[in-house]
Amino acid sequence: MIANLTAFSSTLAGKSPPAIEIADAPKPSTRSYATEIGADPRMEPGDPLAARALALDVLLRVDATAAHADATLAAALASTRLDARDRALASRLVYGTLAWLGRLDWQLARLTDRDCASFDPRVRMALRLGLYQITLLDRVPAHAAVTTSVDLAKRAVPAAGRLVNAVLRRAVRERNSLPLPDAARDPLAHLAVALSHPRWLVERWQRRFGDEVGDLLAADNEAAPTVLRARPGARDDLLARLRAAGIACEAGRFAPDAVRVQAVDPHALPGWSAGVFSVQEEASQLVTWLLDPLPGMRVLDACAAPGGKSAHAAERMRDEGMIAACDRRRRGALAIARNAVRLGLRSIRPLVLDARNADAVLARGSFDRILVDAPCSGLGTLRAHPEIRWRRSPDDLRRFAATQHRLLDAVTPLLRPGGVIVYATCTLTDEENDDVVERWLAAHPTLRREDAADILPPTARTLVDGRGALRTLPHRHGLDGFFAVRARRA
Repeated sequence: MIANLTAFSSTLAGKSPPAIEIADAPKPSTRSYATEIGADPRMEPGDPLAARALALDVLLRVDATAAHADATLAAALASTRLDARDRALASRLVYGTLAWLGRLDWQLARLTDRDCASFDPRVRMALRLGLYQITLLDRVPAHAAVTTSVDLAKRAVPAAGRLVNAVLRRAVRERNSLPLPDAARDPLAHLAVALSHPRWLVERWQRRFGDEVGDLLAADNEAAPTVLRARPGARDDLLARLRAAGIACEAGRFAPDAVRVQAVDPHALPGWSAGVFSVQEEASQLVTWLLDPLPGMRVLDACAAPGGKSAHAAERMRDEGMIAACDRRRRGALAIARNAVRLGLRSIRPLVLDARNADAVLARGSFDRILVDAPCSGLGTLRAHPEIRWRRSPDDLRRFAATQHRLLDAVTPLLRPGGVIVYATCTLTDEENDDVVERWLAAHPTLRREDAADILPPTARTLVDGRGALRTLPHRHGLDGFFAVRARRA
């Protein structure tokens, strides 16, 4: 069924945005991860290296292709028959090695008297995995960390076994005295290495958070919880279903529909395929609460893929009304469509549309609610996406801010008088948050900020800052770092 453009009859400005077929959205590929990357077929139950071999392959792919660790790991796990214990170990190895990469490489350089970049990538990654287990993962015996890392390296580069063995055995002997930068001489260098963040980011957050910076950096290195979003009002039912299946779970602290679970693969939990729940971080759920869409409204989700907030909005609207869910890439729009189909939501209209040009396509004043969940540096999500810290630079912040300004300038005219627009990011930088909002509101004097505490559920009102913005922090709240501002057009 083609997305119904009749529903957009009063939102089009002389041009029709490309529509996609929701019912005919392609199914996920059945090609296995192992086939795709030529993974070792021994990554199966019975192989003593199975979990570590999978982790090594995932880490190599993330390193070589700039792929996202979470998606790459999920694809790898979906293509294996590893048991729950090995899945959990593989996941911890991937996320932990990526989070502690700066510290691991700094110490490896001193253990080997070589720049880590000089090693074969497979040997370098085997060394990182081994050192992570020896120095930062208490539950793995040192001898097991050494032996498995040597065997992994030998599988990839047979001649490397002796080197890896010598380096990691030295690390075991010296693990209680491995060096770090001198804290008295250079406290920022010490923090950057000891807590494994780029120095430029430590400097920035030192200025922003002062004495809390160490707590924030440490929180970034903790494992992110798996959070589900129940259907509105059905959290108790979801908790009961999961507990009946033996899944450890608990209600979230702040979002009324949030459930925290202990699960490596939430898509394998009972109820996923039937659309009983979605996977969505708790702070992210609160952004939709701030938008507060009501049944029958016309909503624009300007940067919607993969569709979590669009789906949440549709559920809160009882699937009555229309949500134009945009992504500039066809694959993003298809992801939105798949999610809507799984959840049985018919009010979502996925559009292949770059929202930076929305004002040339959609009519002025045609939406009751607009959400700009803007592309950003993602520096509030380092628990779930540890690789991001090594891929960002100060120049990226300026680049993202320019995109955010363009998005807001393009979609603000589409808001009807009395309508509400929410700007949100999952980062902690002033350039992408407060600075963008100040410039945006100055350029659009018909907008007035509203206090998020008046809109959010009572459980979340402590997350509102002195200027009425939703602002969550990993070290204070145990949530990803989100920022959101709500404004109403006069």
